[in-house]
Amino acid sequence: MQSKALVNFSFKNTGVNHRAFKCTAPPCASDWQGCLFVVLLYCLAGWCLSSFPLDCEDVYTAGNFYSGVYKIYPAGGPGFPLYVYCDMYTDGGVWTVFQRRQDGSVNFYRGWNDYKLGFGNATGEYWLGLQNIHLLTMNQDYQLRVDLQDFEGNRAYAFYSSFALSAYAISGETDGYTLSVHGFGNGGAGDSLSSHSGRKFSTFDRDQDGAGYNCAMEFRGAFWYHDCHSANLNGGYYQGNSTLHGKGIHWATWRGLDYSLKGAEMKIRVLKRKPLKE
Repeated sequence: MQSKALVNFSFKNTGVNHRAFKCTAPPCASDWQGCLFVVLLYCLAGWCLSSFPLDCEDVYTAGNFYSGVYKIYPAGGPGFPLYVYCDMYTDGGVWTVFQRRQDGSVNFYRGWNDYKLGFGNATGEYWLGLQNIHLLTMNQDYQLRVDLQDFEGNRAYAFYSSFALSAYAISGETDGYTLSVHGFGNGGAGDSLSSHSGRKFSTFDRDQDGAGYNCAMEFRGAFWYHDCHSANLNGGYYQGNSTLHGKGIHWATWRGLDYSLKGAEMKIRVLKRKPLKE
């Protein structure tokens, strides 16, 4: 299924509504072209159009209906593309997956620069990158879904109707990629993330938590720590019950801080398209 998704992917001849930016030409003429935020855009009947997919909703809009790995351009293009996994099936689909843990094949105990730019492989375990997530969420309203799995085969999820990183900051890094989540909906996992809202992201080499010590170093992870966590989805990969309290992949309100989960996936989709007409 994944290979079919890759084969069918093409944006060369599609007019995808670019949701990140409005046309700025007054009036917005059909033949206007311009450069905005290093993105080449053109206007058609008042709409900003671009051949570059911003996220998995744009991928779907272009006629790619299979879950799989696709190229997106969080800044709108035309720079280097990012490869992401698009979940086109779960709860209506069009989810852009920005974090996945499934087998421990990728080391998530990494420094700031790796978490800023991203690492791993979209076919398996990966992190999309704080800067890329910031670019995605700074101009549109996104939902968040967190899917969890334990080693006994049980699954649960948590849903948040609003998600953003440093939504009102031009520079997400200067603002620490501050997490904003609201509107919790329970899919059996309980709410372990709301207490992290309003917190900056921390790694072992950039401590921005609210504790008197380095939470990332203490709990072998990287996250929006407070003092310290009720969720640690980027923690070490361990097998279920562990004596390493809080240092694994944890979601406190589901399996607690002494059970490290088998899998976790964080993914976002647009809550509602913002109108792009002038």
